Amino acid sequence: MFGMIPFERRDDNFFDIFDNFQKKFFDNTNATLPAFRTDIRDQGDKFLLEAELPGFRKEDIQLDLKDNILTIKAQHKEESGEKDEKGNYIRRERRYGSFARTFDVTGIDESAISASYENGILALTLPKQVPAQPERRQIAIN
Repeated sequence: MFGMIPFERRDDNFFDIFDNFQKKFFDNTNATLPAFRTDIRDQGDKFLLEAELPGFRKEDIQLDLKDNILTIKAQHKEESGEKDEKGNYIRRERRYGSFARTFDVTGIDESAISASYENGILALTLPKQVPAQPERRQIAIN
């Protein structure tokens, strides 16, 4: 495995200057969800990946594993509103967001990966593959 490094986009595009300006200018609107933070610890025979996903339900989180790539996806949907006596909306707000992060899990025993979610923290246990030991056998001499 190449060290459990998450894939990231690079900000080398000239037009990112304008996008970053817009994000900073409208920062207080809460219109988008920030990328979630992860901690990855090497515990000898396994890695422990902890992703901060506060406010999400377990059903909002999806884990996909394909071709040594682990993808963590989360979708968030909030709706709130106020109605008058007749049932007409006075105010109705909706907020939707989703994001994903991918990780290279080369060198991980994919069949032994386990996950749990508690108090806004997604914890994945990623056991390292045990290197295959060559078989030793005696060869008879004729």
